[in-house]
Amino acid sequence: MATLVIDRSNIEVRSDGAALAVYESGERRGSVPLKLLDRVVLQGTIRLDTGVLTRLAEAGVPTVLLGGRSSRRIAMLLGPAHRDASVRLAQFQAALDPAWCDAWSRRLIVGKTRAQLKLLQTALGERPAARKPLFDAIQTIEGALHAMMDAPNMAATSVRGIEGACAAAHFRGLASLFAESLGFSGRNRRPPRDPVNAALSLAYTLLHFDAVRASHAAGLDPLIGFYHRAAHGRESLACDLIEPLRPRADGWVWSLFRDRQLRAEHFTMDKGACLLGKAGRDTFYASYERFAILPRRWLRRQCAALARLLRNKGEGLLDDGADKEEMENG
Repeated sequence: MATLVIDRSNIEVRSDGAALAVYESGERRGSVPLKLLDRVVLQGTIRLDTGVLTRLAEAGVPTVLLGGRSSRRIAMLLGPAHRDASVRLAQFQAALDPAWCDAWSRRLIVGKTRAQLKLLQTALGERPAARKPLFDAIQTIEGALHAMMDAPNMAATSVRGIEGACAAAHFRGLASLFAESLGFSGRNRRPPRDPVNAALSLAYTLLHFDAVRASHAAGLDPLIGFYHRAAHGRESLACDLIEPLRPRADGWVWSLFRDRQLRAEHFTMDKGACLLGKAGRDTFYASYERFAILPRRWLRRQCAALARLLRNKGEGLLDDGADKEEMENG
């Protein structure tokens, strides 16, 4: 299965039987069978009609639309919802259960801090010149991890405080790995103001899309999270799921700059926003498909496991149809 990324102007996508046909300036450039597609990413000014969207939805191929140069997510198209509503009913109940949310939050952030430690410890071996900031970050995160491990019943509010402190320490350490000319001193967004943050934002956007897709496919509601509380317009469960994956994405972005696959000349500034240009995006998307193999597998497994757990909790919440005959005859 493959990801189709279309990131070019003057492109039109048409439905052609069991395939998508791609036209550039009115001339057919090729086609892709729907059965070979796992997901579609559309960026910039691309023309397509509802027939294309219908075929994608019917084939269960999720699609994400990103804004032109900003790479900001505009919309997502998912296939039909999972038919087992017991999972979603149990998910709603679990989201209202403080004990469940506390346990989920602690487990989630323990996984994230361990991933942060692994990245920074690996970097320490590769960049001895950055020993001081990396060592300081490692110490902070190790202390936080021990605090969580020593408190198995820690409340989600306390976990959030620890996670915030670890994130700040993590990015201070991470900043020491990038060339000063890139201007990366910590996380910023909306808009990202330097090349590293621009790459991180796009990486997180794509990971989030993968998490929405995995949760939707498993019968979960991407909007209902347990660590990230419900908020208007936010897929909070997807936000939860990518937390342990963020350090992996950070390490991958570092490798892009370290190996000079991405360079300062791939970016431009526009009204205070740092934008990744077309040549850089080509490199980015191709590399992301290789990086994302393991995170996507992890997301599928986590969502399947969560759905099984919730299904067992939620089976008693559905009408089993025992009174169907009585209703029909009544």
